[in-house]
Amino acid sequence: MNLTAPQHIANYIAGSLQASLNGKYIDNINPATGEIYSHTPDSDISDVEEAIGAARAAFPMWSTTPAEERFKILNRIAQLIDDNLDALALAETNDNGKPLWLSKRVDIARASSNFRFFATGIMHFSAESHSMEDKAINYTLRQPVGVVGCISPWNLPLYLFTWKIAPALAAGNCVVAKPSEVTPMTAYLLSIICMEAGLPAGVLNIVHGTGPGCGSAIVAHPGIKAISFTGSTRAGKEIARIAAPMFKKLSLELGGKNPNIIFADCDWDKMMRTTLQSSFSNQGQICLCGSRILIEESIYEKFRHEFVARAKKLNVGDPLDDNSRQGAIVSKMHFDKVLSCIALAKEEGGNVLAGGNAVKLTGRCENGLFIEPTVIEGLGPHCRTNMEEIFGPVVTIQSFKNEDEALQLANTSDYGLSATIWTQDVSRANRIAGKVNSGIIWVNCWLLRDLRTPFGGFKSSGIGREGGWDALKFFTEPKNVCIEL
Repeated sequence: MNLTAPQHIANYIAGSLQASLNGKYIDNINPATGEIYSHTPDSDISDVEEAIGAARAAFPMWSTTPAEERFKILNRIAQLIDDNLDALALAETNDNGKPLWLSKRVDIARASSNFRFFATGIMHFSAESHSMEDKAINYTLRQPVGVVGCISPWNLPLYLFTWKIAPALAAGNCVVAKPSEVTPMTAYLLSIICMEAGLPAGVLNIVHGTGPGCGSAIVAHPGIKAISFTGSTRAGKEIARIAAPMFKKLSLELGGKNPNIIFADCDWDKMMRTTLQSSFSNQGQICLCGSRILIEESIYEKFRHEFVARAKKLNVGDPLDDNSRQGAIVSKMHFDKVLSCIALAKEEGGNVLAGGNAVKLTGRCENGLFIEPTVIEGLGPHCRTNMEEIFGPVVTIQSFKNEDEALQLANTSDYGLSATIWTQDVSRANRIAGKVNSGIIWVNCWLLRDLRTPFGGFKSSGIGREGGWDALKFFTEPKNVCIEL
């Protein structure tokens, strides 16, 4: 099995690799070097139609394949991802710009865990029964939805692609999936892995292309019965507008503007290390990053001094260098957006304490897209900088006097994905966790994930939950059977 990046990526439809039917391609650019290093199919509705046809043809067989057999195939995929970790991590870094050590440690490792977790989970997925004493027995059947669409983003490409595909396949559905056209390479390599693992033709179909040209065709097609999407709130609104009147099942994991709430009694060293990570990991391009740092007034000056000093020491460099803590921004479009957000923060009266500038490297990465880790203070809770998702290496810091003010600041945002709370007071931790309007709460930690738990947010951060039984329930339809005794 050859997992090297090709000059021309192919779609994966009906078990084989093929070019888009229109013959068009999109340039695939390495953001760390600025070089075009491959080309992605610019697929349209004709490719989507073909993929849905293949999925429909495969569904009767796959939906009735015993769970144990599905487990074996998905587990083989997980093992092949592990076996090819280095090749997949290099492809992810070249596509996304993140440090290679991060791709190895987080992205690819989590992709195999996703397949292994849901492969095992489907073996233990059970239904309910309800006895009506001596009158009747009710039991619930959980049956696959049919052909489903999975659309994933560019920030954690294989990680989030498999987070959707694995439960859909485990539950017996056939999938038409679209990775981001900005970071398509590992999805293409997954196609090769699936063929090697013996996944039957048509069960998974991967169609490459843009959101308007390819993603919209998946969303609008009547043959797609459910949509699982991770991406921007703007795109999520458009998907809901199209899919809701068609009564498709929807799982939308959207943006975040997450508060990181720090009380004076925190474990200082652990908090400082983790806050640096939760602010700037993956160049801040994680929907769970704590981009609004809220600090109790009595420790604000101490926090500002040490955090700014640490942020300035983060090494922005070549993603292939193990010493680089920050890699490249994913694309020129996003690079320009992040810099415009920093400019807006200054216009709103923000004081840039660290960073705020593009970074010009030499050598291999002289044309790369790099931005300094940026810390901003002096902005109120309702300004655009503190209300809108930037999705880059940019955080703001604000102080609070007491719990009530901390909660008011935390809940000001229109988003509600995650929050982090730092305190040694267990009662306070529970009080705050119960009142913060976010779907995921971390106490004295960040990004510590148990795949059995529900994942998703409140308000503009989306609808539905992924992970564990929630994912398997989303990708199945419950059917109640009542038998009179």
